[in-house]
Amino acid sequence: MDTEQTKTATPPLLSPEKKKKLEQRLKNKARLVLKVNYFTSVFSIVFSALCMFLLDIVEVIPYVFLGFGSLNLLNTLLYKYHKNLTLTYNVVSIMTLTGSIIITLFSGGINSPFIFVLALIVVAGYVTTKSYGSLYLNLNLLIIVLIYSQSIADFTFVTDVVPEKSKNLFALLSILFSVYLLGGVFGKNLLSSHHSLYKTKDELEAKITEKETLLREVHHRVKNNLQTVSSLLSLQSRNHDDKMVKELLKSSQNRVISMAMVHEMLYLREDIGKIEYRSYVQELAEYLIRSIKGTSSNITLDVDIPDLKLNIDTAIPLGLLINECVTNALKYGIPKENKGEIEIKLRKGENDEYTLNIGDNGVGFAKEITHKTTKSLGLKLIHNLSRQLRGSIIRDLTKGGTHYVVKFREISDTIHSNT
Repeated sequence: MDTEQTKTATPPLLSPEKKKKLEQRLKNKARLVLKVNYFTSVFSIVFSALCMFLLDIVEVIPYVFLGFGSLNLLNTLLYKYHKNLTLTYNVVSIMTLTGSIIITLFSGGINSPFIFVLALIVVAGYVTTKSYGSLYLNLNLLIIVLIYSQSIADFTFVTDVVPEKSKNLFALLSILFSVYLLGGVFGKNLLSSHHSLYKTKDELEAKITEKETLLREVHHRVKNNLQTVSSLLSLQSRNHDDKMVKELLKSSQNRVISMAMVHEMLYLREDIGKIEYRSYVQELAEYLIRSIKGTSSNITLDVDIPDLKLNIDTAIPLGLLINECVTNALKYGIPKENKGEIEIKLRKGENDEYTLNIGDNGVGFAKEITHKTTKSLGLKLIHNLSRQLRGSIIRDLTKGGTHYVVKFREISDTIHSNT
């Protein structure tokens, strides 16, 4: 992937399905806010009438209820014109907070049953967004402390306007209002949203499972196709008497097999995004030994790789690199039936950098020979594959035989960090 293209690429537009779901979520949220607004407005106007004619409350409180109910109805109706849900919510929240503070102060302060309405503002905030919920939670905690401070102060600038005979009925209506609004309106809609959320979650899990199944099938088919190519190369090599041609076809067959093994492990393992690299390298190296040296060889294989998982973009070029190193060791480093040892060590270091040490104790080759001066395809491939891994490769001349040190990072991680 070209990192420069990634930087300037235009982000994809929402699919019609996602756009439809987003619009539906906004409509549901708007419906909840408007429903609560209509209910509280009507209830406030009714509460105002009850205060005047039933509870004999004639100061401040009924007028606050009436003013809130009328203004909130107007606020709700205006939404149909400006379609700004955030504006509608903030207006009603500010009016509710202001009205609740006034009614609480004039109906007993910290002892007023209407103080519980402040909690509804917090719930409404969290229904809208987490940030609004946190804001109103902290604000209401401060207001409650201030109301308490005013109640215990020697001088109070407000008085309780609820007659003694009406206190119990006012408390009953206030609590019924709070409980019904919290449970009947918010609770019902939150439960509906909760069910919708889990329904969406189940649908997403089903789609993910379906995609994983399809992806496994893709890996399975790619593996089968690569094995078919390998079989064709094998058949082709049998029809040639030229030893050099047969070796070239055999080398190509082994490269195809190394890629097929990656896809095989991806569809057989639980994690279809990454493969367990130790088992892959072990199987690949053992296959190469059997393929080149036969079943009864004098080759000792030492694979030292911890529990590491690599994605397919890194696993395939690294597997091909290991394939070339091991193949060269078996064909040229440890000739004929000689005893030999091949070691492969992979470690993950700091800054997510991997280090691969791979080599043999064979005859080696002159240090003057490099991928630039040789005609060997295998040696050129080793260096080209290290470049594909966006890494570096050096030959360790302090050891006998042929040893390489390859340093790299996972390809997708490198791209992501550059963008």
